[in-house]
This record gives sequence, structure tokens and C-alpha cells, in this order.
Amino acid sequence: MIVFRPSARFAFTHPAHFIAFGFGAGLSPFAPGTAGTLVAFPVWWLIGPAYGPPVLLAVLAFLFAVGVWACDVTGRHLGIADHGAMCWDEIVAFLLVLAVAPQGLAWQAAAFFLFRAFDVVKPPPIRQLERRMKGGFGVMFDDILAAGYTLLVLALAKRFVFA
Repeated sequence: MIVFRPSARFAFTHPAHFIAFGFGAGLSPFAPGTAGTLVAFPVWWLIGPAYGPPVLLAVLAFLFAVGVWACDVTGRHLGIADHGAMCWDEIVAFLLVLAVAPQGLAWQAAAFFLFRAFDVVKPPPIRQLERRMKGGFGVMFDDILAAGYTLLVLALAKRFVFA
């Protein structure tokens, strides 16, 4: 089976493509979802300390809505609803993790590895919902669930292991 690999040229043909591809991170030939997740770090370091929780929540909701649009348009243009090069979903979901997780490099590293594991493995009900939900919302929502699992594990670790 040959999978279409979008080019940088395709990424710049529509603003939705550029956004859905995580400003180009999704064009990585190796682990585009991981590349997209890594993009969240510098974004967080720039915006995280600058805003309080209500503003951050509003920014994340806006970025989620932009992602629904961008991933929907890009998926239709590619003919593949949740193409692997689309990594805006990882960026937004991991920004949510970084906003809620304990601060500090060790916690952020743990959050990164947990999030990637949950995004790849897709434990129940993530995989089932991913199959049922279509369009941009489906693309974005499964990563929000992976973020939720990540935050749950971090909270349990903080409460019971590092209390």
C-alpha cells in the first residue's frame, strides 16, 4: 500500500494545510506526530508564563477550534481524514498537558513520553471514538483524550509516588 506523502508545496497551498501540518513539523519523514508534539514545547515556553489560567483556557479552545477547521479542510484535500502528517492535534493537546501538568523539566519530559505513548497505543475508548468520529473534530478529539490519560497518570504519580 502506497501512502501519499504531502510535500512542502502542498503545505503552502492553503493556510489550513500549513496549520494542520503543525507549521511543517508534520512533513517530517520520521514520526511526524512526535515532531508535532515537540513543537508544543517552544510555543508553551513563549505563551505559558505570560497568561493566567482563564486566558490560557480561551487560547487553547481557540486553537482547538482552528484545528477542527484546518484538519477538516486538509483531510478533505488529501482524501484521508486523519493523515499522519496532520499534527496540529498533537500540538494543541500537548499544550493542554503542559498547561495543567506540574512545572519542571522532569514533569514535562514525563508528560511528553506519556502523551506520545497514549497517542500511539490509543487505549479504550480512544481508538473506538477515533473510528466513530469523523472530520476535523474527530482528528482533534482523540488527542484530547490522550492528554486526559496523560494528566491522570501524572496526577496519580504526584499524589501517590511523589507526595
